[in-house]
Amino acid sequence: MTVPTYDQFIAPLLHYLAQRPDGVRTADAHEAIANALGLTPDDRAQRVPSGVQPIYKNRNGWAHDRLKRAGLSTSPRQGFWRLTPDGQKYAAANRTLSDEELDRLSNVDRSLRLRPKKDATDDAASTPELGSTTSAKASPEERIEAALAELRDSVGRDLLENIGRAPPEFFEQLVLDLLHAMGYGTSRAALQRVGGSGDGGIDGIISLDRLGLEKVYVQAKRWKNTVGSPEVQGFMGALQLQAASKGVFITTSAFTRDAKEAAARARGSIVLVDGAQLSTLMMDHGVGVSHKALRVPKVDGDYFEDV
Repeated sequence: MTVPTYDQFIAPLLHYLAQRPDGVRTADAHEAIANALGLTPDDRAQRVPSGVQPIYKNRNGWAHDRLKRAGLSTSPRQGFWRLTPDGQKYAAANRTLSDEELDRLSNVDRSLRLRPKKDATDDAASTPELGSTTSAKASPEERIEAALAELRDSVGRDLLENIGRAPPEFFEQLVLDLLHAMGYGTSRAALQRVGGSGDGGIDGIISLDRLGLEKVYVQAKRWKNTVGSPEVQGFMGALQLQAASKGVFITTSAFTRDAKEAAARARGSIVLVDGAQLSTLMMDHGVGVSHKALRVPKVDGDYFEDV
């Protein structure tokens, strides 16, 4: 038989997780759903084109991604899935899922950028809907771009979830690794982690020249709530104590409008980086992620020019 499309994994996965409120290992969920769908050993041996993963595991993973986007499930730690309280209520109220409901879940939030919730006073960022580029009328290039955008959104969320599970010291180190990958500092040794008790709000220092005459001070906040102006003003005060004019404030959440305005009024230069931008920078500079090449064939017009 043909391995079902990922939307057909959603219902059995939802109800499998509902029966296990304490959560399950991802590996166990893969095998349980494969059994529920009646996949044969040959079905399970089929792999995605790159060969890195069985198709059924890939599609079950995307089914869980849809449940996560709908707020029905979560990954409290690596390789572990568990329904949220809302997910348990939803499963109890929907013993079966209609085609319309499956379609709704399959497309939930596909047009939204995955980012921490903004402060209520912020203007909502407009993002082009992916639906218009995934229709049958879209060109193959447009469909590839839409798929890549969706993959980046999913990886962005997973990055922030993994950061949230790591100790604070790891996040401070990650931020310095990222800034070095972006080209800051004459060497990795020029980026020093100083976070800890009594750090005065400074978690890292970047020496921009070999003598350390010009420095950038870094604060890394792994928060769930939005960062407000008091925290930014506190960072500004820490910079003044260091007689510093450059600072970078990085968080896994978001900044309120007041926080952004406070940074704009700073005497020196303060750059604010929220969770969405952080995950984007990590993907762009290969920190905490790996990339695989996608070979897209195109006829070489120059080769056939004289034919």
